[in-house]
Amino acid sequence: MSSVVGWDIGGVHLKAARAEIGRIVKVAQYASPLRAGMQPLERAFAQARADMGQADHNVITMTGELADTFSSRKEGVERLTALAKSELGAISVYAGRAGYVQADKAVAHAADIASANWHACATLIARKCPDALLIDMGSTTTDIVPIAAGQVAARGYTDAERLAAGELVYSGLVRGFVMATAYRAPLRGTWTPLINENFATMADVHRILGSLPKGVDVMATADGREKSVEASRGRLARMLGCDAADLDNRSWLLVARWFAEAQVRAIADAASLVLSNNTASPAPPIIAAGIGLTVIEEIARRLACRYVKFDELLDVVPQMRAAVCYCAPAAALAALSS
Repeated sequence: MSSVVGWDIGGVHLKAARAEIGRIVKVAQYASPLRAGMQPLERAFAQARADMGQADHNVITMTGELADTFSSRKEGVERLTALAKSELGAISVYAGRAGYVQADKAVAHAADIASANWHACATLIARKCPDALLIDMGSTTTDIVPIAAGQVAARGYTDAERLAAGELVYSGLVRGFVMATAYRAPLRGTWTPLINENFATMADVHRILGSLPKGVDVMATADGREKSVEASRGRLARMLGCDAADLDNRSWLLVARWFAEAQVRAIADAASLVLSNNTASPAPPIIAAGIGLTVIEEIARRLACRYVKFDELLDVVPQMRAAVCYCAPAAALAALSS
């Protein structure tokens, strides 16, 4: 097809990638928190349609069906597919292991469609690299998917199966809860337990460290206040029962480094678990996608694996290379369907 737009409907973001004659020419993401209902997604689609333009074909994948707006994942698949069809017209729905289905067959394939966006990336990688490990670190989660002998070799498929296999880690660069990253932190020479409230997110940690990529933090902060280093110190301090003024800036930098290291270790441990089941190659190249590329690069170094960015596997206009990594499932769908 001459033009295809791949759409990835997440719980808080809508991502889109346009391919023309197989080349990715435009990629964008839009805030669309489904917890607030369907209206944010409707607004995101309206903006995205204007940005992406008309296409010969539209293909969707999703993870948003997990949002608590819906009573079940099946209902989520049904309502998100219906909305996408009303916004885009004729669509195909990516059902992972079941291939592509038309919108009117989505409910019957809900178990295959639900949270299958990782499968699109892995399928594309399998066509390019016979042995690899995909690590896609987004705002909320990290996917770790083995590819062996040119096939997707994941042990799990559903979220529950992938969580059990270590192939889905609920740790993301932006929306990950600090209290889910560690249960304590070093403070004034002692281990201080964390307060189990969502006072801060990993975006605050990475903002303090200067490691938050530009443009990836599009959601509101945990307290609704500004996105500054000073405000992030205040939010992180609350996790430890403090105020930012209780310590100097260097001390808060050390605390932020602790949480960043805890996040790296958790994802590296999961990657080691997945690799331990890969008899084809103990150290395959790591294909890095998502907004956490620098985190993944460090994990590749620790695991002694070659680091390859996802965009290097695709034909992409130069100015969209970073965006392709950030919106990898949408880009993968556009490339696979071209």
